Amino acid sequence: MGEARHTRVLIIGSGPAGYTAGVYASRAMLDPILVQGIEPGGQLTTTTEVENWPGDTEVQGPDLMVRMEAHTKAMGCEVIGDIMTDLDLSKRPFTATGDSGTTYTADAVILATGARAKWLGLPSEEAFKGFGVSACATCDGFFYRGQEIVVIGGGNTAVEEALFLTNFASKVTLIHRRDELRAEKILQDRLMKNPKIEPLWFHTLDEVVGTDMPKDVEAVRVRHVDTGEVTEIPAKGVFIAIGHAPANELVKDQLETYMGGYVKVIPGTTETSVPGVFAAGDITDPVYRQAVTSAGMGCMAALDAERWLAEQE
Repeated sequence: MGEARHTRVLIIGSGPAGYTAGVYASRAMLDPILVQGIEPGGQLTTTTEVENWPGDTEVQGPDLMVRMEAHTKAMGCEVIGDIMTDLDLSKRPFTATGDSGTTYTADAVILATGARAKWLGLPSEEAFKGFGVSACATCDGFFYRGQEIVVIGGGNTAVEEALFLTNFASKVTLIHRRDELRAEKILQDRLMKNPKIEPLWFHTLDEVVGTDMPKDVEAVRVRHVDTGEVTEIPAKGVFIAIGHAPANELVKDQLETYMGGYVKVIPGTTETSVPGVFAAGDITDPVYRQAVTSAGMGCMAALDAERWLAEQE
């Protein structure tokens, strides 16, 4: 039999939303437990320079998350390196099971499991993640001022990222496997009118090409879907824009969701469809997906949980 733990507030996830919730829940004297999950620190641990975190002109993503974890612990939050394998929201107290065998019961739950960018699964893509390959234009576009870059995809995400990247890049090549985009018409019109963007139809990404010492992207090899012909295109940055998937495995059949699985919250709050369960950060946000907005929602979730628990008493 594994250990049994009870807490007033169980926080699941350890990105900016989870750690901020831990800080605020600790300050509210709720003695929270935070379970980090499979990727402690979340998506920021796979980035390098972060230049849009207030108070830091530049900070390494992993370093920022180490600081957040330390801050959360200093406030009194217990941080546990476990992975949740099951969560039962059908009755209170809520019950969660960790991969360690520990059973956690909680009066309130804050979900901060985030979202994951969808990737193509290429070995070269994996090799250059954080070193020229990115899935977040608003995070990393600034680093490619005056450079040629490519965007992979054909939906709203790809077109929005391509348009945004024209603020920095000298040229953006949008690579799509078909000859028409899935994006909204208004976005397509804006893309076609932008002189910095050149679509490349009927192609898929075959390989990211670069150097190892230091790690740096220099080009991409793309393959024509019909002829199989391979073409090399110079590029300093490669943005994979084929969408994001919320990490909702624990709750997708228990909470109301929208837009492909994002947890739905009551507008202006972090309250989900189950009273006592709150959601913060990228698991509920398909629009902004920024560290600072996730942190803000983590604050909201802890305050919402504190008020809800007080009402129960």
